[in-house]
Amino acid sequence: MISVCIIGAGTAGLCCARHSIENGFRTTVFELSDRIGGTWVYNEATGVVNGIDVHSSMYKNLRTNLPKEVMGFPDFEIGQQEASYVRSDEICDFLNHYADHFELKKHIKFNTYVIRVVQRNSKWQVLFKDVVTNKIEFQYFDKVMVANGHYHTPNYSKIPNMNRFKGSYMHSHDFRSREVFEGKSVLVIGAGPSGMDLSNIISRSAERVTLSHHLTDIGENIFFDNVQQKPDVRELDEKGAVFVDGSYEQFDIIFFCTGYKYAFPFLTVNSGIYVEDNYVQELYKQCINIRNPSMALIGLPFYVCAAQMMDIQARFIMSYYNGCNKLPSTEEMQKDTQGKMAKLWEAGYRKRHAHMLGPKQINYFSDLAETAGVKNIKAVMTKLHNESSKCFNENLLHFREDNFKIVDDETFVKTN
Repeated sequence: MISVCIIGAGTAGLCCARHSIENGFRTTVFELSDRIGGTWVYNEATGVVNGIDVHSSMYKNLRTNLPKEVMGFPDFEIGQQEASYVRSDEICDFLNHYADHFELKKHIKFNTYVIRVVQRNSKWQVLFKDVVTNKIEFQYFDKVMVANGHYHTPNYSKIPNMNRFKGSYMHSHDFRSREVFEGKSVLVIGAGPSGMDLSNIISRSAERVTLSHHLTDIGENIFFDNVQQKPDVRELDEKGAVFVDGSYEQFDIIFFCTGYKYAFPFLTVNSGIYVEDNYVQELYKQCINIRNPSMALIGLPFYVCAAQMMDIQARFIMSYYNGCNKLPSTEEMQKDTQGKMAKLWEAGYRKRHAHMLGPKQINYFSDLAETAGVKNIKAVMTKLHNESSKCFNENLLHFREDNFKIVDDETFVKTN
């Protein structure tokens, strides 16, 4: 019987486990925490606990920035509550319901830290530690599916003279509640979804918030009155920031909302996987390790219907692991990847955008479906995802009041 190791019991790991078990594989999931849910699990702690970095970036009272209608799995939807934008604990409840329905928990080793994954002959040796007892063991597997998420290792943008600033720094990874900003003047770096959303959230406590970014399509009227926008920071001094337009302001705290780095600290250098400017290489269809195809990485593309994408990735990968499909040669997989990336570079993408899909996600899903002969994601999912993203950008203060309903595979309606 083929044995499969899955690293992580969040959204990606759970759907990998479900499909691995359904294919009759002996399946073991290693999960660092004592519960399932991955990034959706709220953990009051920040920094390092038991010598290991805290994984979760979840903060208090978070509500999703996508409607629940696009956040379920293709054949397992999130409950029928009226609100489309739900709390993080409701997503955790959904994932627990999914795990119970498919009887996944008995396959999960909780409180288990994966130290190293290394190839030994034709097997993968996985070295792991029980973080409660500190006991270290290893097991051998035929396949490895890496599903450790990508919202756990903070990425800081480099600003000239950062070391001169005498105030405090924080990354959104360590944000738990807005009270820490009470009465402060805060410089927020980065206007991705988190930077925009958190600027409004912390402004309810902060005296003033300045959002620094280089985007050109963010409106002025989507923020509370004490949030202002500024261009990129040119440099810092002891008390504040000089912006590229020559203006200067003083701040108490610099709050980095600059995203996360893909990190796989347990993979050895000869695993075949490396990361360059947040571009994970070398992968076939953004998920199968070209050098060692018995390893796959799940959930790398972003600005997507994540659970939907993870499910089709898992089904795509399983079609090769179960023998239904035969992988192309190493050279053919490299050629396929290089051809796709060349188009992105020509369109002006940088390496750090390599896994960004957004409105193009349907093309990726269709490519997986056609290549492996698996069922595609319903077109309505990407349509609603695009509509929700548009509402987020145009109506940041009130977009979560919208409620949606899926009518059929192509159509959704707004119900309020």
